[in-house]
Amino acid sequence: MSFGPVDYIAIAFPGNKFSGKIIPAIKALQESGTIRVLDLVIISKDAQGNVAAIELSEAGPEEAAALAALGIEGTALLGQEDFEDFGAALEPNSTCGLMVWENVWAAPFVQSVRDADGILLAAGRIPAAVIEEAMAETVA
Repeated sequence: MSFGPVDYIAIAFPGNKFSGKIIPAIKALQESGTIRVLDLVIISKDAQGNVAAIELSEAGPEEAAALAALGIEGTALLGQEDFEDFGAALEPNSTCGLMVWENVWAAPFVQSVRDADGILLAAGRIPAAVIEEAMAETVA
């Protein structure tokens, strides 16, 4: 079984305003077979700078309901070091959603590369804002 590439993303919500409004978009990506969420943790920093990580098994009713909608089994790919690193980067009174996902759509391509004895030399990501700016300059 081949996995597609696995990515992570950390999204900060200043003022601890994580509401779960992004959950339907993530769920749609999962239902379409585009991604599979492997792990997701909510990290918060209070006004005094105390950091807490809420894993799926420790989520309160509101967070648990939102996360349960994604069907995440909690593979524990994220650990204490991740919580500390991202928690330290947060501004006081902020929340961060840290998610790891597999790009399921790419698994057949990964297998075809392996079958062809291909070797990955490099991979990267260009932020959408950079592409949008470059495309706008091309049009202008």
